[in-house]
Amino acid sequence: MSSLVLLVAVLLVLVVTLVVGALVYFTHRHPAWAVPLTTGLVGATLLAAVVIPIVVR
Repeated sequence: MSSLVLLVAVLLVLVVTLVVGALVYFTHRHPAWAVPLTTGLVGATLLAAVVIPIVVR
């Protein structure tokens, strides 16, 4: 694996972590909307569904 591929993978992990954390925080602030852990897992699943096909190519 080249250094560029590893750098992109690390950046994707950081972005996914930030997005999931933001979703959990947002739903924690508004608990009537959703359960925070479920929302975080759904966000991670959606991001993985979008990113993995791109990475596999």
